[in-house]
Amino acid sequence: MASPIRSHIHGGRGDYNNIAPLDPHLPVLAVAPLNCVPYFDPPMVSSEIGTEPMVNDGPAMVFLPSRPTEEEWNNIMAATNNGVGLTGSAAMGKVGPILGLVDIGECDDSYLFRVSLPGVARENEFSCDVEPNGKIVIKGVTSTGEKTVHKNSQIFKMCTQNLCPPGYFSISFQLPGPIDYQQFKGIFGPDGILEGIVKKKAATARNQMEHEVVMLKM
Repeated sequence: MASPIRSHIHGGRGDYNNIAPLDPHLPVLAVAPLNCVPYFDPPMVSSEIGTEPMVNDGPAMVFLPSRPTEEEWNNIMAATNNGVGLTGSAAMGKVGPILGLVDIGECDDSYLFRVSLPGVARENEFSCDVEPNGKIVIKGVTSTGEKTVHKNSQIFKMCTQNLCPPGYFSISFQLPGPIDYQQFKGIFGPDGILEGIVKKKAATARNQMEHEVVMLKM
Protein backbone atom coordinates (compact mmCIF):
# COMPACT_ATOMS: atom_id res chain seq x y z
CA MET A 1 0.00 0.00 0.00
CA ALA A 2 1.39 3.35 -1.01
CA SER A 3 2.00 6.04 1.55
CA PRO A 4 -0.78 8.64 1.75
CA ILE A 5 1.80 11.43 2.03
CA ARG A 6 3.03 12.90 -1.24
CA SER A 7 5.45 15.78 -1.55
CA HIS A 8 6.61 17.40 -4.76
CA ILE A 9 9.81 19.46 -4.93
CA HIS A 10 10.36 21.58 -8.02
CA GLY A 11 13.45 23.32 -9.33
CA GLY A 12 13.13 26.91 -8.06
CA ARG A 13 14.29 28.10 -4.65
CA GLY A 14 10.88 29.40 -3.73
CA ASP A 15 9.23 26.05 -4.48
CA TYR A 16 10.50 24.63 -1.17
CA ASN A 17 7.81 26.66 0.57
CA ASN A 18 5.09 24.79 -1.34
CA ILE A 19 5.86 21.39 0.18
CA ALA A 20 2.82 19.89 1.89
CA PRO A 21 3.33 19.79 5.69
CA LEU A 22 3.70 16.36 7.22
CA ASP A 23 1.17 15.07 9.72
CA PRO A 24 3.14 14.20 12.89
CA HIS A 25 0.46 11.65 13.89
CA LEU A 26 1.00 9.45 10.83
CA PRO A 27 3.45 6.52 11.15
CA VAL A 28 6.89 6.80 9.60
CA LEU A 29 7.44 4.23 6.86
CA ALA A 30 10.87 2.75 6.17
CA VAL A 31 10.86 2.54 2.37
CA ALA A 32 13.91 1.54 0.34
CA PRO A 33 14.86 3.98 -2.45
CA LEU A 34 13.80 3.02 -5.95
CA ASN A 35 17.15 3.93 -7.46
CA CYS A 36 20.44 5.26 -6.15
CA VAL A 37 23.04 6.73 -8.49
CA PRO A 38 26.44 7.83 -7.14
CA TYR A 39 27.45 11.41 -7.80
CA PHE A 40 30.63 12.13 -9.71
CA ASP A 41 32.20 15.57 -9.91
CA PRO A 42 32.42 16.96 -13.45
CA PRO A 43 35.93 16.70 -14.92
CA MET A 44 38.06 19.81 -14.54
CA VAL A 45 39.02 21.57 -17.72
CA SER A 46 42.68 22.28 -18.22
CA SER A 47 42.23 26.00 -17.50
CA GLU A 48 40.88 25.19 -14.01
CA ILE A 49 43.81 23.01 -12.96
CA GLY A 50 46.30 24.95 -10.86
CA THR A 51 49.72 25.38 -12.41
CA GLU A 52 51.45 26.86 -9.37
CA PRO A 53 54.07 24.61 -7.75
CA MET A 54 53.45 23.11 -4.31
CA VAL A 55 54.58 25.39 -1.52
CA ASN A 56 57.41 23.87 0.49
CA ASP A 57 56.40 24.90 4.01
CA GLY A 58 58.06 22.14 6.00
CA PRO A 59 58.98 18.46 6.14
CA ALA A 60 56.59 15.76 4.95
CA MET A 61 56.20 12.04 5.50
CA VAL A 62 55.17 9.30 3.07
CA PHE A 63 53.55 6.06 4.29
CA LEU A 64 53.80 3.05 1.96
CA PRO A 65 51.16 0.30 2.27
CA SER A 66 53.72 -2.42 1.48
CA ARG A 67 57.46 -2.76 1.19
CA PRO A 68 58.59 -1.36 -2.17
CA THR A 69 61.06 -3.03 -4.47
CA GLU A 70 64.66 -1.84 -4.45
CA GLU A 71 64.10 0.05 -7.71
CA GLU A 72 60.95 1.73 -6.39
CA TRP A 73 62.72 2.65 -3.15
CA ASN A 74 65.63 4.18 -5.06
CA ASN A 75 63.23 6.21 -7.19
CA ILE A 76 61.43 7.51 -4.10
CA MET A 77 64.69 8.55 -2.47
CA ALA A 78 65.93 10.14 -5.68
CA ALA A 79 62.80 12.31 -5.81
CA THR A 80 63.39 13.76 -2.33
CA ASN A 81 65.61 16.68 -1.46
CA ASN A 82 67.82 15.83 1.54
CA GLY A 83 65.32 13.14 2.54
CA VAL A 84 65.87 10.32 5.03
CA GLY A 85 64.74 6.76 4.29
CA LEU A 86 64.11 4.28 7.09
CA THR A 87 63.47 0.55 6.80
CA GLY A 88 63.24 -2.35 9.23
CA SER A 89 63.25 -1.59 12.94
CA ALA A 90 64.31 2.01 12.30
CA ALA A 91 61.00 2.64 10.54
CA MET A 92 59.08 1.55 13.66
CA GLY A 93 60.40 4.46 15.74
CA LYS A 94 60.06 8.20 15.49
CA VAL A 95 61.67 10.28 12.75
CA GLY A 96 63.64 13.32 13.81
CA PRO A 97 65.10 14.35 17.16
CA ILE A 98 64.84 11.54 19.69
CA LEU A 99 66.52 13.21 22.67
CA GLY A 100 64.72 12.43 25.90
CA LEU A 101 62.76 9.31 24.96
CA VAL A 102 62.36 7.24 28.13
CA ASP A 103 61.61 3.57 28.85
CA ILE A 104 60.84 2.45 32.43
CA GLY A 105 60.69 -1.07 33.84
CA GLU A 106 60.44 -2.66 37.27
CA CYS A 107 60.91 -5.92 39.13
CA ASP A 108 60.15 -6.90 42.72
CA ASP A 109 62.75 -4.67 44.36
CA SER A 110 64.14 -2.31 41.69
CA TYR A 111 63.33 0.11 38.88
CA LEU A 112 65.13 0.34 35.55
CA PHE A 113 65.08 3.30 33.18
CA ARG A 114 66.68 4.02 29.84
CA VAL A 115 66.94 7.49 28.33
CA SER A 116 67.90 8.32 24.74
CA LEU A 117 70.62 10.99 24.77
CA PRO A 118 72.19 11.14 21.28
CA GLY A 119 74.76 13.86 20.79
CA VAL A 120 75.02 14.65 24.52
CA ALA A 121 78.49 15.53 25.79
CA ARG A 122 79.85 13.37 28.61
CA GLU A 123 81.99 16.06 30.26
CA ASN A 124 81.56 17.59 33.71
CA GLU A 125 78.38 19.43 32.65
CA PHE A 126 76.42 16.16 32.50
CA SER A 127 74.55 15.03 35.62
CA CYS A 128 71.82 12.60 36.63
CA ASP A 129 70.15 13.32 39.98
CA VAL A 130 68.01 10.67 41.69
CA GLU A 131 65.60 11.91 44.35
CA PRO A 132 64.05 9.78 47.14
CA ASN A 133 60.51 10.23 45.77
CA GLY A 134 61.54 8.60 42.48
CA LYS A 135 62.05 11.76 40.45
CA ILE A 136 64.93 11.62 37.96
CA VAL A 137 66.51 14.86 36.69
CA ILE A 138 69.07 14.76 33.87
CA LYS A 139 71.01 17.85 32.81
CA GLY A 140 73.64 18.33 30.16
CA VAL A 141 74.69 19.92 26.89
CA THR A 142 73.99 18.72 23.35
CA SER A 143 76.68 19.05 20.71
CA THR A 144 74.63 18.32 17.58
CA GLY A 145 72.48 20.42 15.27
CA GLU A 146 75.13 23.03 14.45
CA LYS A 147 75.02 25.13 11.31
CA THR A 148 78.71 24.42 10.68
CA VAL A 149 80.85 21.46 11.78
CA HIS A 150 84.65 21.57 12.15
CA LYS A 151 86.30 18.20 11.57
CA ASN A 152 89.97 17.49 10.80
CA SER A 153 90.77 21.07 9.75
CA GLN A 154 87.70 21.03 7.47
CA ILE A 155 84.56 23.15 7.76
CA PHE A 156 81.23 21.63 6.75
CA LYS A 157 78.12 23.73 6.20
CA MET A 158 75.17 21.57 7.18
CA CYS A 159 72.48 21.10 4.52
CA THR A 160 70.02 19.71 7.08
CA GLN A 161 69.67 20.19 10.84
CA ASN A 162 67.31 17.45 12.04
CA LEU A 163 69.17 16.53 15.22
CA CYS A 164 68.62 18.29 18.52
CA PRO A 165 70.05 21.85 18.41
CA PRO A 166 73.14 22.59 20.52
CA GLY A 167 72.77 23.96 24.03
CA TYR A 168 71.81 23.15 27.58
CA PHE A 169 68.89 20.84 28.31
CA SER A 170 67.15 19.13 31.20
CA ILE A 171 64.97 16.02 31.27
CA SER A 172 62.87 15.00 34.25
CA PHE A 173 60.51 12.07 34.77
CA GLN A 174 58.95 10.15 37.62
CA LEU A 175 59.50 6.53 38.54
CA PRO A 176 56.40 4.61 39.70
CA GLY A 177 57.33 4.84 43.40
CA PRO A 178 59.83 6.02 46.03
CA ILE A 179 63.37 4.68 45.90
CA ASP A 180 66.52 4.15 47.91
CA TYR A 181 68.60 6.76 46.09
CA GLN A 182 71.81 5.52 47.76
CA GLN A 183 71.51 2.23 45.84
CA PHE A 184 71.66 3.61 42.31
CA LYS A 185 73.83 2.34 39.46
CA GLY A 186 73.97 4.12 36.12
CA ILE A 187 75.97 3.89 32.91
CA PHE A 188 76.07 6.26 29.93
CA GLY A 189 76.99 3.99 27.04
CA PRO A 190 78.68 4.91 23.75
CA ASP A 191 75.37 4.21 21.99
CA GLY A 192 73.91 7.37 23.56
CA ILE A 193 71.65 5.47 25.98
CA LEU A 194 71.71 6.28 29.70
CA GLU A 195 70.67 3.23 31.72
CA GLY A 196 69.99 3.31 35.44
CA ILE A 197 68.93 0.73 38.01
CA VAL A 198 67.82 1.84 41.47
CA LYS A 199 66.42 -0.07 44.42
CA LYS A 200 62.87 0.55 45.53
CA LYS A 201 62.31 1.94 48.99
CA ALA A 202 62.19 -1.02 51.38
CA ALA A 203 58.59 -0.39 52.47
CA THR A 204 57.44 -0.11 48.84
CA ALA A 205 59.10 -3.37 47.84
CA ARG A 206 57.76 -5.14 50.95
CA ASN A 207 54.21 -3.87 50.38
CA GLN A 208 54.29 -5.03 46.76
CA MET A 209 55.47 -8.51 47.78
CA GLU A 210 52.72 -8.70 50.43
CA HIS A 211 50.16 -7.59 47.84
CA GLU A 212 51.33 -10.33 45.46
CA VAL A 213 51.02 -12.92 48.23
CA VAL A 214 47.46 -11.77 48.97
CA MET A 215 46.57 -11.96 45.28
CA LEU A 216 47.91 -15.52 45.11
CA LYS A 217 45.89 -16.58 48.16
CA MET A 218 42.72 -15.15 46.65
